[in-house]
Amino acid sequence: MSLSIQIDKDLTNKQIKIVSKFKAAKEEIWNAFTNPEITDKWWAPKPYQAFTEKVNFENGGQWLYYMLSPEGEKQWCLADFSNIKPMESYEVADAFCDENGKINTDFPRMNWKNTFHEENGTTKVTNVITFSQEEDMKLILEMGFEEGYSMGLNQLNDLLNQ
Repeated sequence: MSLSIQIDKDLTNKQIKIVSKFKAAKEEIWNAFTNPEITDKWWAPKPYQAFTEKVNFENGGQWLYYMLSPEGEKQWCLADFSNIKPMESYEVADAFCDENGKINTDFPRMNWKNTFHEENGTTKVTNVITFSQEEDMKLILEMGFEEGYSMGLNQLNDLLNQ
């Protein structure tokens, strides 16, 4: 199965738009994004691994997870879910945090809108990530977001091909 990824950065509107297309059914891709048993297998860019501590995928629910480095360091993250339209879209306010879910305000929050659309056996995932300030977007990009997320999407594609 092939994967295409297009990333557009719009500093003026403080947005990153990622469009990825998978040769897979929408239900399979939706589950890969919303079921932690699957998400943990691809979300963290290698050589990191993702581990879900707790998740409640519903409006007002949260996903507390960490990415484990090869050296054993944990980078904790918290995602707050909203506007869930099953098999269509959902929104997430994502932030770095501690193991208790206390948000680390030294880093910006990212507000994601994720939409899923299937046509002729190909599922298009559109992630629109919005930031409060241009500087926040620049910081996340400098931290390697584009490369890391692209790597994760490629890992998902590999997982789908197994």
